[in-house]
Amino acid sequence: MELQPVSEQDIQPHSVWQSILLHLLPGVMILVFYVLAVPIVENLGLPRRFASLFGVFLVLIPFQLGVLFYEGKKRNGKFSLRGVVVYRERIPLWQYFLWVPLLLIWSILVFLLLSPVEDILIKTVFSWLPGWFIVSDSGYSGIILIVMVIVYGIANVAAAIVEELYFRGYLMPRLSRLKGWAPLVNAVLFALQHFLAPWQQLSIILGILPQAYLVSKKQNIYLGILAHSLLNLLSTILLIGSIFS
Repeated sequence: MELQPVSEQDIQPHSVWQSILLHLLPGVMILVFYVLAVPIVENLGLPRRFASLFGVFLVLIPFQLGVLFYEGKKRNGKFSLRGVVVYRERIPLWQYFLWVPLLLIWSILVFLLLSPVEDILIKTVFSWLPGWFIVSDSGYSGIILIVMVIVYGIANVAAAIVEELYFRGYLMPRLSRLKGWAPLVNAVLFALQHFLAPWQQLSIILGILPQAYLVSKKQNIYLGILAHSLLNLLSTILLIGSIFS
């Protein structure tokens, strides 16, 4: 990927509706894919989680990278991310060792504290969702679960990298007309597009908000990529613990 530093002043802001559409469309697409894929996955004797994992590789990543490279083609005459992905300013190395762990700790605390709230939301506000909508990994052989965990880990890290390029590096700077409100709007829309887990949207907003502000403040997308990737890697480790404990 050819990336060059670009400032917010060098890009054209999106309209309100364009921003909303581009933020929410990935979530809509993967939701539709999940609904269609669950019966197929279950007929194959695989956990429902595979439906969302396949969606990451077949829908989420291709769509988001497709948008980025399409914009790069229009801007540069070739498939390049130069001038498309923003926030590429350099920062001292020590700041990565300071900010990334702090962002990670903050997100972990948010998810731990709000986990009981999410359980309540599943049983109350979202009790109308069909049973197959809730992911279950029980009742499957060890081999299938091992493969699932490996695919889950790869999908989680890959999705984190692409999502940061798309949501923080591409969409957030094009909210520049909102000035200081841009990171908040970006974090809210990013959370809302998680239609497969609507009970987690508050946790995602609070967990990702400091990261969005820091990326914008430091003009450095790598802080978000590292923090998001490590958080998703940690979720993989927790999944391993919950399945094989």
